Amino acid sequence: MKNLINKINENLDKFLPVVYPEDIFKAMKYTLMLPGKRLRPIMCIETSRLLGGSEDDVMPSACAIEMLHVQSLIHDDLPCMDNDDFRRGKPSNHKVFGEANSVLAGDALLTMAPQIIIENSKNLSDTQIVKIIHEYTKFAGAYGLIAGQVVDIESEGGKLVKSAEKTLEFIHLNKTAVLFRLAVRIGAISANASEDELKTFDEFGKKFGLAFQIYDDIMDEISSFEELGKTIGKDKISGKLTYVSLYGLDNAKQKFNSLLDDCYDIIEKYNSLIFNEILDKLRNRINEA
Repeated sequence: MKNLINKINENLDKFLPVVYPEDIFKAMKYTLMLPGKRLRPIMCIETSRLLGGSEDDVMPSACAIEMLHVQSLIHDDLPCMDNDDFRRGKPSNHKVFGEANSVLAGDALLTMAPQIIIENSKNLSDTQIVKIIHEYTKFAGAYGLIAGQVVDIESEGGKLVKSAEKTLEFIHLNKTAVLFRLAVRIGAISANASEDELKTFDEFGKKFGLAFQIYDDIMDEISSFEELGKTIGKDKISGKLTYVSLYGLDNAKQKFNSLLDDCYDIIEKYNSLIFNEILDKLRNRINEA
């Protein structure tokens, strides 16, 4: 995984040179190049590899997914959203570049990502590229990531149109799981996967995304700033709807482990060292806490 992370970082750096006007590119690159797990691009590349695809062919799409993810982090930290001063152990984008530039940096990453796919996916067919761009725009927009963010904000103020249980599921599916689904779906499309293979990995992405959000909810309860690199306990202070706040810490851990069991089962036949390493690390961190 370390080698793969290094390759992803090299390509992110290559795809985003700092040119005039420098301020916007510096703001985009600041959060993009902060040290991170790069789980979404790794999962995109590994899915493609398992299904017979090429790492080089899927790399632009994998980097685009990371740009989309980072865009969501930049906007999520803004004062009008979660109002967090830190991200990955460093000052948040708006603390360094100001709110206006941070909004624009997020917008620029959102729109640059599909440009990276189109301009650099030389060996993918036009049909594959159209499918990938469609997946990107669908999952990034009002039917996906943005929908999850909106309901997350609404729930913080106690404005629940649905039950708390259904609202929480909607937030987790659309704010978190959606990008893991996008990653594995694009990886599958890049490898010309069958419809059945696409469905299998989509289910894996959904289950993993739900588990990862519960993991994040648990860590916000039990971890430290040094471990996560962001302000701890803000969810509880702001009255956010989380798995821990709704079901309690013990039930959250049980649900997390159950979802991880499902992930292991789905991916077992592919014998992926990388996916197993990701799952093992999450499980060990929670069960050792």
